[in-house]
Amino acid sequence: MLPLLLFLVSIVLPGSLAHGPGKCVLTDTRDPAHELAPFSEAQAQIPWTSTFKDDFDVPPPPLEILSLVVSGPSSNRVDLIFFADGYVQDEREKFFEDAKRLAEDISGNQTFNTVKPLMNFWAAFTPSKESGVGVGGKPKNTAFGLYRDGTELRGVYYAKPAVAAAACSSLGDQCDYPILLGNDPLYGGLGGRFTVITPSIANGALILRHELGHSIINVGEEYDGGYAYFGSNSYNNLSKAVPWAQWLTDPDPTHVRVERAVMPMQAYAWTLLNTSTPWSVKFDSSGAYARHLVRFSVSGLPEAADLRVELDGEDLGWTPRADIGLDRYHYDVHRDGGLSAGEHTLSFTLLNGAREPEAQMCSAEILEFGDESEFVATPGHYSLYPTFSLDNQTTYRPTNEDCLMRQVTTPNFCKACIEGLWLALLRNVSLIDGIDASCVGSAADEDLTKLTLRLVPLAQFRAAAVAGLSESYTVTWRKDGQVIGKFTNSTEAEVGSGQYTIEVQYATNEVRVDRDDRLKAQVQYTVDGGCTKS
Repeated sequence: MLPLLLFLVSIVLPGSLAHGPGKCVLTDTRDPAHELAPFSEAQAQIPWTSTFKDDFDVPPPPLEILSLVVSGPSSNRVDLIFFADGYVQDEREKFFEDAKRLAEDISGNQTFNTVKPLMNFWAAFTPSKESGVGVGGKPKNTAFGLYRDGTELRGVYYAKPAVAAAACSSLGDQCDYPILLGNDPLYGGLGGRFTVITPSIANGALILRHELGHSIINVGEEYDGGYAYFGSNSYNNLSKAVPWAQWLTDPDPTHVRVERAVMPMQAYAWTLLNTSTPWSVKFDSSGAYARHLVRFSVSGLPEAADLRVELDGEDLGWTPRADIGLDRYHYDVHRDGGLSAGEHTLSFTLLNGAREPEAQMCSAEILEFGDESEFVATPGHYSLYPTFSLDNQTTYRPTNEDCLMRQVTTPNFCKACIEGLWLALLRNVSLIDGIDASCVGSAADEDLTKLTLRLVPLAQFRAAAVAGLSESYTVTWRKDGQVIGKFTNSTEAEVGSGQYTIEVQYATNEVRVDRDDRLKAQVQYTVDGGCTKS
């Protein structure tokens, strides 16, 4: 028989985030005629597996579960699960294909790739009675009642939060972060207790990455025009330490500076365009900056001949993303040379009347920058970059445009956010998956017990090396408090009776500061008596 084995692991549970508007959408901006969500916002800010499982007034819907990307047991992983909405029975395969594409997109060669061994992705199919997502504030007869407030490509809301909550809770450890996937080909989403997305080819994965950044890392926005600025990617008091000081390109605290930039105009218009009257906005410039950027998003405009975008009457030469179709997308026009002092006009003119039912100007902003000596735009440069809120208050972010929390079209997090991602996930995951014990013979009279440590597959246990990632495990074995040197960095040890402690330290170049020892784990064992073979 095997010896008595005591196995102790301590895990602390993490927090997550529901966030606000701008490009993202308020969690609870739903039609009041529909039922309210069963949880408070405070409860929505922690993964489902770390909440008490409440009793719901509705039973969970039928769920067909398919594994998408699985790295280990749900009891020691962060589990994300896609729930089907607006997929009828005949669209079952389409749902699984959509969910798999999204999971592989965000966990493949970018975004969550380095932390993938800490995560599982699943898909849960429930057939809906109707196909698609509701519009005009009216849900269809679907599993979770997803709908758009109007026709604009922005928020997608849910009318049946209790059903979604029951579905997630019925899965126990398998549902940490529920994702409601609405069967609609165009841009849309929501953050909060349930992440809502669509399988839009151009935007689905972009929105999912961004919303999960909020939910998992507990960081706020980096784009201009929001109001939720907090977490490891936000800084608002220049007299205090910089949260990402360990990542600054120039680490000398006396050299830290604010990059010189200003936002003279921003508008979230969400307006349908017509051929009779261009949409335009006037703004003033101080004339004191060397460069400027015109940033905007439009939808319903698949051809360059459909729209003309002008600044002070000069055509900016807009062309749509090649495969965008009617979907929404974000565009940047970088312009060398500063704006003159005084008033300027940005205008959007619809040229193709056939697009009138769908063409929409969603958002626009103007940013002005100092020259390269005043504002470093080079990718990979870490400093203090100003971000301007909805009411034009200033906070600071780590990089210019390196982070998907700033630009949804960017596929990766900045270093400050990826460090935060590691630390957030490791609050809910132990580096130690478990331990196995077996009997072995020895030359001595007493048989020994073989202890085999199972670690989360990082470092040398990772299935495939990741380019640019340096990582290692350090394993230390102790008996009665004394280090057993011959077992250092080994995951196996043949031992006799005694009390054993195994300490595991993980190191990665993506984490420079670990104040709470998230990259450490410890297990204690008691092997009682000899190992008698049965």
